[in-house]
Amino acid sequence: MAADHNHFVTETSFYNRIVLSHLLPASLWETLPHFLQTWLRNYLAGNILYFISGFLWCFYIYYLKLNVYVPKDSIPTRKAMLLQIYVAMKAMPWYTLLPAVSEYMIEHGWTKCYTTLDHFNWFLCFLYIALYLVLVEFGIYWVHKELHDNKFLYKHLHATHHIYNKQNTLSPFAGLAFHPLDGILQAVPHVIALFIVRIHLITHLSLLFIEAIWTANIHDCIHGNIWPVMGAGYHTIHHTTYKHNYGHYTIWMDWMFGSIKNPLLLEEDSFNKETK
Repeated sequence: MAADHNHFVTETSFYNRIVLSHLLPASLWETLPHFLQTWLRNYLAGNILYFISGFLWCFYIYYLKLNVYVPKDSIPTRKAMLLQIYVAMKAMPWYTLLPAVSEYMIEHGWTKCYTTLDHFNWFLCFLYIALYLVLVEFGIYWVHKELHDNKFLYKHLHATHHIYNKQNTLSPFAGLAFHPLDGILQAVPHVIALFIVRIHLITHLSLLFIEAIWTANIHDCIHGNIWPVMGAGYHTIHHTTYKHNYGHYTIWMDWMFGSIKNPLLLEEDSFNKETK
Protein backbone atom coordinates (compact mmCIF):
# COMPACT_ATOMS: atom_id res chain seq x y z
CA MET A 1 0.00 0.00 0.00
CA ALA A 2 2.87 2.38 0.81
CA ALA A 3 4.35 1.87 -2.65
CA ASP A 4 1.00 2.59 -4.28
CA HIS A 5 0.59 5.64 -2.06
CA ASN A 6 4.00 6.97 -3.10
CA HIS A 7 3.18 6.32 -6.76
CA PHE A 8 -0.03 8.37 -6.58
CA VAL A 9 1.62 11.21 -4.67
CA THR A 10 4.49 11.32 -7.17
CA GLU A 11 2.06 11.56 -10.07
CA THR A 12 -0.18 14.23 -8.54
CA SER A 13 2.90 16.21 -7.45
CA PHE A 14 4.05 16.13 -11.05
CA TYR A 15 0.71 17.58 -12.20
CA ASN A 16 0.95 20.25 -9.51
CA ARG A 17 4.39 21.32 -10.71
CA ILE A 18 3.33 21.45 -14.37
CA VAL A 19 0.42 23.81 -13.68
CA LEU A 20 1.70 25.90 -10.78
CA SER A 21 5.23 26.46 -12.09
CA HIS A 22 3.80 27.99 -15.27
CA LEU A 23 1.25 30.20 -13.54
CA LEU A 24 2.76 31.31 -10.23
CA PRO A 25 6.15 32.22 -8.76
CA ALA A 26 7.65 29.29 -6.86
CA SER A 27 7.63 31.30 -3.64
CA LEU A 28 3.83 31.33 -3.65
CA TRP A 29 3.24 27.59 -3.82
CA GLU A 30 6.33 25.43 -3.18
CA THR A 31 6.09 25.73 0.61
CA LEU A 32 2.38 24.85 0.69
CA PRO A 33 1.29 21.41 1.92
CA HIS A 34 0.66 18.90 -0.85
CA PHE A 35 -3.14 19.03 -0.41
CA LEU A 36 -3.21 22.81 -0.80
CA GLN A 37 -0.97 22.60 -3.87
CA THR A 38 -3.42 20.12 -5.37
CA TRP A 39 -6.40 22.36 -4.59
CA LEU A 40 -4.59 25.42 -6.03
CA ARG A 41 -3.74 23.50 -9.21
CA ASN A 42 -7.37 22.45 -9.64
CA TYR A 43 -8.61 25.96 -8.87
CA LEU A 44 -6.36 27.65 -11.44
CA ALA A 45 -6.94 24.97 -14.09
CA GLY A 46 -10.70 25.10 -13.48
CA ASN A 47 -10.81 28.87 -13.94
CA ILE A 48 -8.71 28.72 -17.12
CA LEU A 49 -10.92 25.99 -18.56
CA TYR A 50 -14.11 27.85 -17.64
CA PHE A 51 -13.08 31.14 -19.22
CA ILE A 52 -11.46 29.70 -22.34
CA SER A 53 -14.35 27.36 -23.15
CA GLY A 54 -16.97 29.99 -22.27
CA PHE A 55 -15.46 32.91 -24.20
CA LEU A 56 -14.56 30.85 -27.27
CA TRP A 57 -17.99 29.26 -27.47
CA CYS A 58 -19.84 32.54 -26.91
CA PHE A 59 -17.68 34.28 -29.52
CA TYR A 60 -18.40 31.51 -32.01
CA ILE A 61 -22.17 31.23 -31.60
CA TYR A 62 -23.04 34.85 -30.76
CA TYR A 63 -20.66 36.68 -33.14
CA LEU A 64 -19.09 34.50 -35.83
CA LYS A 65 -22.31 32.54 -36.35
CA LEU A 66 -24.81 35.24 -35.42
CA ASN A 67 -28.40 34.13 -36.28
CA VAL A 68 -27.11 30.76 -37.52
CA TYR A 69 -27.52 28.69 -34.35
CA VAL A 70 -29.25 31.10 -31.99
CA PRO A 71 -31.71 33.84 -33.07
CA LYS A 72 -30.60 37.36 -32.21
CA ASP A 73 -33.47 37.84 -29.74
CA SER A 74 -32.33 34.70 -27.85
CA ILE A 75 -28.79 35.92 -27.22
CA PRO A 76 -28.29 36.73 -23.52
CA THR A 77 -27.20 40.23 -22.59
CA ARG A 78 -23.67 40.95 -21.43
CA LYS A 79 -25.11 41.80 -18.02
CA ALA A 80 -26.70 38.34 -17.78
CA MET A 81 -23.42 36.63 -18.76
CA LEU A 82 -21.41 38.73 -16.30
CA LEU A 83 -23.82 37.72 -13.53
CA GLN A 84 -23.33 34.07 -14.46
CA ILE A 85 -19.55 34.52 -14.33
CA TYR A 86 -19.87 36.23 -10.93
CA VAL A 87 -21.90 33.33 -9.50
CA ALA A 88 -19.48 30.77 -10.95
CA MET A 89 -16.44 32.59 -9.59
CA LYS A 90 -17.89 32.67 -6.07
CA ALA A 91 -18.41 28.91 -6.23
CA MET A 92 -15.17 27.93 -8.02
CA PRO A 93 -12.97 27.68 -4.88
CA TRP A 94 -15.47 25.18 -3.46
CA TYR A 95 -16.04 23.25 -6.71
CA THR A 96 -12.33 22.61 -7.04
CA LEU A 97 -12.08 21.39 -3.47
CA LEU A 98 -13.86 18.17 -4.49
CA PRO A 99 -11.18 16.89 -6.91
CA ALA A 100 -8.55 17.80 -4.31
CA VAL A 101 -10.40 15.66 -1.75
CA SER A 102 -10.82 12.82 -4.25
CA GLU A 103 -7.08 12.90 -5.00
CA TYR A 104 -6.35 12.81 -1.26
CA MET A 105 -8.46 9.65 -0.90
CA ILE A 106 -6.85 8.11 -3.99
CA GLU A 107 -3.35 8.89 -2.70
CA HIS A 108 -4.13 7.13 0.58
CA GLY A 109 -5.37 3.98 -1.13
CA TRP A 110 -8.98 4.31 -0.04
CA THR A 111 -10.41 3.91 -3.56
CA LYS A 112 -10.16 1.46 -6.44
CA CYS A 113 -8.22 3.96 -8.54
CA TYR A 114 -4.96 2.85 -10.20
CA THR A 115 -2.09 4.53 -12.05
CA THR A 116 -0.74 1.85 -14.40
CA LEU A 117 -2.14 -0.71 -16.81
CA ASP A 118 0.26 -3.42 -15.68
CA HIS A 119 -2.51 -5.64 -14.35
CA PHE A 120 -5.21 -4.76 -16.91
CA ASN A 121 -5.75 -5.17 -20.60
CA TRP A 122 -7.31 -2.46 -22.74
CA PHE A 123 -10.66 -4.27 -22.93
CA LEU A 124 -11.05 -4.23 -19.14
CA CYS A 125 -9.87 -0.63 -19.03
CA PHE A 126 -12.63 0.53 -21.40
CA LEU A 127 -15.17 -1.74 -19.72
CA TYR A 128 -14.45 -0.10 -16.37
CA ILE A 129 -14.69 3.37 -17.92
CA ALA A 130 -18.12 2.47 -19.35
CA LEU A 131 -19.29 1.16 -15.97
CA TYR A 132 -17.91 4.24 -14.24
CA LEU A 133 -19.85 6.50 -16.61
CA VAL A 134 -23.06 4.52 -16.07
CA LEU A 135 -22.71 4.94 -12.30
CA VAL A 136 -21.99 8.66 -12.71
CA GLU A 137 -24.97 9.10 -15.02
CA PHE A 138 -27.25 7.25 -12.60
CA GLY A 139 -25.97 9.22 -9.61
CA ILE A 140 -26.17 12.64 -11.22
CA TYR A 141 -29.71 11.93 -12.48
CA TRP A 142 -31.03 11.16 -9.00
CA VAL A 143 -29.10 13.94 -7.26
CA HIS A 144 -30.37 16.43 -9.84
CA LYS A 145 -33.94 15.14 -9.58
CA GLU A 146 -33.86 15.33 -5.78
CA LEU A 147 -32.62 18.93 -6.00
CA HIS A 148 -35.87 19.65 -7.84
CA ASP A 149 -38.27 17.42 -5.90
CA ASN A 150 -37.10 18.44 -2.42
CA LYS A 151 -38.50 21.93 -1.85
CA PHE A 152 -35.87 22.84 0.76
CA LEU A 153 -32.97 21.81 -1.49
CA TYR A 154 -34.49 23.55 -4.48
CA LYS A 155 -35.15 26.82 -2.63
CA HIS A 156 -31.80 27.06 -0.89
CA LEU A 157 -29.50 25.44 -3.47
CA HIS A 158 -30.77 24.70 -6.96
CA ALA A 159 -32.90 27.82 -7.45
CA THR A 160 -29.66 29.79 -7.83
CA HIS A 161 -29.08 28.03 -11.14
CA HIS A 162 -32.69 28.08 -12.32
CA ILE A 163 -33.01 31.85 -12.47
CA TYR A 164 -31.74 31.17 -16.00
CA ASN A 165 -35.04 29.84 -17.35
CA LYS A 166 -35.31 31.23 -20.87
CA GLN A 167 -33.18 31.03 -23.99
CA ASN A 168 -32.15 34.67 -23.69
CA THR A 169 -30.88 34.10 -20.13
CA LEU A 170 -28.92 30.91 -20.87
CA SER A 171 -25.33 30.95 -22.08
CA PRO A 172 -22.24 28.71 -21.84
CA PHE A 173 -21.24 30.72 -18.76
CA ALA A 174 -24.37 29.47 -16.96
CA GLY A 175 -22.88 25.98 -16.95
CA LEU A 176 -21.10 26.52 -13.63
CA ALA A 177 -23.36 29.22 -12.18
CA PHE A 178 -24.54 27.17 -9.19
CA HIS A 179 -24.69 27.46 -5.46
CA PRO A 180 -21.35 25.90 -4.40
CA LEU A 181 -22.95 23.00 -2.53
CA ASP A 182 -25.27 22.31 -5.46
CA GLY A 183 -22.34 22.02 -7.85
CA ILE A 184 -20.46 19.75 -5.45
CA LEU A 185 -23.47 17.46 -4.91
CA GLN A 186 -23.88 16.97 -8.65
CA ALA A 187 -20.20 16.03 -8.98
CA VAL A 188 -20.12 13.69 -5.96
CA PRO A 189 -21.18 10.64 -8.07
CA HIS A 190 -17.74 10.88 -9.74
CA VAL A 191 -16.14 10.36 -6.33
CA ILE A 192 -18.54 7.65 -5.16
CA ALA A 193 -17.81 5.67 -8.32
CA LEU A 194 -14.12 5.58 -7.32
CA PHE A 195 -15.04 3.22 -4.47
CA ILE A 196 -16.97 0.87 -6.76
CA VAL A 197 -15.11 0.69 -10.07
CA ARG A 198 -11.43 0.44 -10.90
CA ILE A 199 -10.57 3.56 -12.88
CA HIS A 200 -7.32 5.16 -13.97
CA LEU A 201 -6.31 8.34 -12.12
CA ILE A 202 -5.94 10.35 -15.33
CA THR A 203 -9.34 9.15 -16.54
CA HIS A 204 -10.99 10.26 -13.29
CA LEU A 205 -9.35 13.70 -13.32
CA SER A 206 -10.04 14.19 -17.03
CA LEU A 207 -13.73 13.35 -16.65
CA LEU A 208 -14.05 15.80 -13.77
CA PHE A 209 -12.66 18.64 -15.89
CA ILE A 210 -14.64 17.56 -18.95
CA GLU A 211 -17.65 18.43 -16.78
CA ALA A 212 -16.76 22.11 -17.19
CA ILE A 213 -16.77 21.84 -20.99
CA TRP A 214 -19.89 19.71 -21.04
CA THR A 215 -21.90 22.03 -18.82
CA ALA A 216 -20.94 24.96 -21.05
CA ASN A 217 -22.14 23.00 -24.08
CA ILE A 218 -25.56 22.04 -22.70
CA HIS A 219 -26.38 25.64 -21.79
CA ASP A 220 -25.86 27.12 -25.28
CA CYS A 221 -29.47 26.32 -26.41
CA ILE A 222 -28.25 24.62 -29.61
CA HIS A 223 -29.91 21.27 -30.22
CA GLY A 224 -27.37 18.94 -31.79
CA ASN A 225 -29.83 16.01 -32.04
CA ILE A 226 -27.23 13.27 -31.64
CA TRP A 227 -28.88 10.24 -30.04
CA PRO A 228 -28.57 9.38 -27.14
CA VAL A 229 -26.68 12.53 -26.10
CA MET A 230 -28.38 14.85 -23.62
CA GLY A 231 -27.68 17.93 -25.71
CA ALA A 232 -28.58 21.55 -25.11
CA GLY A 233 -31.99 21.12 -26.70
CA TYR A 234 -32.98 18.71 -23.96
CA HIS A 235 -31.38 20.78 -21.23
CA THR A 236 -33.06 23.98 -22.40
CA ILE A 237 -36.40 22.19 -21.89
CA HIS A 238 -35.21 21.31 -18.39
CA HIS A 239 -34.67 25.00 -17.65
CA THR A 240 -38.10 25.97 -18.97
CA THR A 241 -40.28 23.17 -17.56
CA TYR A 242 -38.30 22.32 -14.39
CA LYS A 243 -39.54 18.69 -14.47
CA HIS A 244 -37.93 16.99 -17.47
CA ASN A 245 -34.50 15.90 -18.69
CA TYR A 246 -32.53 15.59 -15.46
CA GLY A 247 -29.81 13.50 -17.12
CA HIS A 248 -26.25 14.56 -17.72
CA TYR A 249 -24.44 13.03 -20.68
CA THR A 250 -27.27 10.92 -22.11
CA ILE A 251 -31.07 10.68 -22.16
CA TRP A 252 -31.09 7.05 -20.99
CA MET A 253 -31.93 7.70 -17.32
CA ASP A 254 -34.76 10.06 -18.25
CA TRP A 255 -36.06 7.48 -20.71
CA MET A 256 -35.86 4.70 -18.11
CA PHE A 257 -37.55 6.71 -15.35
CA GLY A 258 -40.16 8.51 -17.47
CA SER A 259 -38.91 12.11 -17.30
CA ILE A 260 -37.79 12.49 -20.93
CA LYS A 261 -39.11 15.29 -23.14
CA ASN A 262 -37.81 15.43 -26.69
CA PRO A 263 -37.20 18.95 -28.08
CA LEU A 264 -38.16 17.85 -31.60
CA LEU A 265 -41.54 16.55 -30.40
CA LEU A 266 -42.02 19.78 -28.45
CA GLU A 267 -41.41 21.78 -31.64
CA GLU A 268 -43.96 19.63 -33.49
CA ASP A 269 -46.54 20.21 -30.75
CA SER A 270 -45.95 23.98 -30.91
CA PHE A 271 -46.25 23.95 -34.71
CA ASN A 272 -49.49 21.96 -34.60
CA LYS A 273 -51.01 24.38 -32.07
CA GLU A 274 -50.05 27.38 -34.21
CA THR A 275 -51.57 25.88 -37.38
CA LYS A 276 -54.89 24.96 -35.78
